[in-house]
Amino acid sequence: MLLHQKNTYSIFGWLITVYLMTIPTIAPAQQLTKYVDPFIGTGGHGHTYPGATVPFGMVQLSPDNGTQGWDWCSGYHYSDSLIAGFSHTHLSGTGIGDWCDISVMPANGLINDTISLYREGFSHKNEKASPGYYEVTLDNGIKAAFSATERCGLHQYTFPKGAAPVIRFNLGFAINWDSPVETSIRQLNDSTIVGYRYSKGWAQTQRVYFAARTNTPFAKLYLSNGKEAIKGNRAKGRMIKAQLLFRNRQGKPVLMKVGISSVSTDKALLALDEISGWNFAAVKKEAENKWEKELQKIAIKSSDEPGKKIFYTALYHTCLAPVLYSDKDGTYQNAKGQVKKMPAGQRYNVFSLWDTFRALNPLFTITQPTRITELVNTMLAFYDENGLLPIWDLSTWETNTMTGYHAIPVVADAILKNTKGFDYQKAYSAMKKSAMQNVRGTNFYRQYGYVPQDKYGSSVTVTVEYAYDDWCIAQVAKKLGKMDDYETFMKRSASWKNLFDPSTGFIRAKNTDGNWVTPFDPYLSEHDEHKAMYTEGNAWQHSFFVPQDVAGLAKAHGGNGPFIQKLDSLFTVSSELKGENTSPDVSGLIGQYAHGNEPSHHIAYMYSFVGSAWKTQEKVRMIVDSMYHAEPDGYAGNEDCGQMSAWGVWSMAGLYPANPSSGQYVFGSPQFDEVKFNLAGNKVFIIQTKQAGKNNPYIQQVFLNNKPYSNTYIEHSEMLKGGLLEFIMGDKPNKVFGSEPSNWPASSSN
Repeated sequence: MLLHQKNTYSIFGWLITVYLMTIPTIAPAQQLTKYVDPFIGTGGHGHTYPGATVPFGMVQLSPDNGTQGWDWCSGYHYSDSLIAGFSHTHLSGTGIGDWCDISVMPANGLINDTISLYREGFSHKNEKASPGYYEVTLDNGIKAAFSATERCGLHQYTFPKGAAPVIRFNLGFAINWDSPVETSIRQLNDSTIVGYRYSKGWAQTQRVYFAARTNTPFAKLYLSNGKEAIKGNRAKGRMIKAQLLFRNRQGKPVLMKVGISSVSTDKALLALDEISGWNFAAVKKEAENKWEKELQKIAIKSSDEPGKKIFYTALYHTCLAPVLYSDKDGTYQNAKGQVKKMPAGQRYNVFSLWDTFRALNPLFTITQPTRITELVNTMLAFYDENGLLPIWDLSTWETNTMTGYHAIPVVADAILKNTKGFDYQKAYSAMKKSAMQNVRGTNFYRQYGYVPQDKYGSSVTVTVEYAYDDWCIAQVAKKLGKMDDYETFMKRSASWKNLFDPSTGFIRAKNTDGNWVTPFDPYLSEHDEHKAMYTEGNAWQHSFFVPQDVAGLAKAHGGNGPFIQKLDSLFTVSSELKGENTSPDVSGLIGQYAHGNEPSHHIAYMYSFVGSAWKTQEKVRMIVDSMYHAEPDGYAGNEDCGQMSAWGVWSMAGLYPANPSSGQYVFGSPQFDEVKFNLAGNKVFIIQTKQAGKNNPYIQQVFLNNKPYSNTYIEHSEMLKGGLLEFIMGDKPNKVFGSEPSNWPASSSN
């Protein structure tokens, strides 16, 4: 074991250190946007987009290849060589293609064919992207550059000499699940058009209104319905297209602002005011400054340049969803066609909660302390309008995608961390109503104490996830003094035990008669949610989802020793998936540990709950090194609206919310010399790592505020005070650190 003699500090010296750590620094900070590469995740199965946006912005102005398929869920994939347009809404890292509204494409002359999809070639060598900016020079010589504010995109097109500049709008453009229902374009004057695109797809009702204004008049507006020309200055139909023809610009660029709204074209016109003039460089710089402000919330020091790129691109991706849905004044139109206004703050949408409750939303309680209030109030507005908290909210439509009712851990985490600005009693009522509903198998869950497979598909995943959500409700009930509810939901939180099979060591499916579903193969993966017993996975991944009671799960296995052996086997068994319809989401495999999908994300940290923290450190470092790369295919699976990146941010820093609503962050394997969290109230929490490096994954000693620290986790409340957490690392495990039960993270059974 490597020993470290800690330097001693005088009381006076320590007070000075604390004082300096809790005041704003006046030294110039390093520029962090230079470490962000928006192309990371655009290859492989990452499903991210490279375009221009600002943090949590309503506009995501990004290229679309015009190719259909799973790997084009964001509209763009790095393997492609064609561009069909630049649209204003995109989903980051999802598994279903939608949005890509208000598609715009420049051309060197009028396109007579209004039926075929017009596309141009491009090369990655002629493409650039950075936070708030994207540019590409197409093979036809047109240079296209983009930036954005929250609700307005800025286009800049430079046409080759001799061109007859044209900007085309294709409101019929759609990808994968999306399909236009009604579209419209109307000319207001010689430089402004307005319109809308109504569509259905993953969300059955979507409305995007837009207003576009150019810096120079267009000579002529040509309209078509996708089949034939339409005379006049307005058109309405399912697939309306327009071509704006400009006079020869003599090499001067054509600039265009496009504002969007969910309410009306008048509101979209107001969104244009977010960009006051036509100074492209100024808008680009303003967007970059917004990103710099976000990235400065976590400042790292390290000589690992690729590591910095991975880390800050991940932090960037954590700010791409949820996205704004309301206008500047808080007004929005929901999927029911009701125009409403948030009493305070903004309305958001794109809640990939099955993914993000695990690590992204806990990260927001540190990096987005004000926005987390708006996100919870958005969920409560959704509850007011729909009667339940959201499952997967897209365009304020409940897609009911994925399992569990995982708005609950997010709301619970906010309450348990004393987040201000929303009604706790109302939030609790909403949580409880979600748990007492009679849809999504909840009635069977309450009746049987588990979800029977012959009543509802994906029954094992549904059961264990409802059990966790119920644990979250119980904690809030206890905080609010509702002890009868606390007892009820704590009992429900143990429902996973009803499906645990000690003879196999797996959580398995049962039918209504109480008998196990047979035959059973822990390697079997079935992607059809109705036939599957496990959502996007198999028994190996889902049998470990008991983050509320890891000690209880270990006891079910026969004790900590056998449980540790079972964890070990997860990483060493065959990576083969069996079945005729295996899920493509089961990716990033190390044994049967699947980092490319979220159910595995907490598992490496479970060792720390049962006395083998050194194995957590070992596995986490292995996962970071093998699953995160500074390349387009740098993610092991779908990025999923920030969750894949949030895991990387937490884990590279050295912490992770293994139980997302516990307020405890479990130690992993920190890899940077210093990670500084710039917190609210001008407080600073610093993680310093001595002897950091690729060959030193193991924690030898820990100090908190210069005092020896023996816990294998730190509390959220302690972190928010500001202070110094110091790790001493080494190349051999310290098996004593974290071996005492008093130092383990909490489990409900102990």
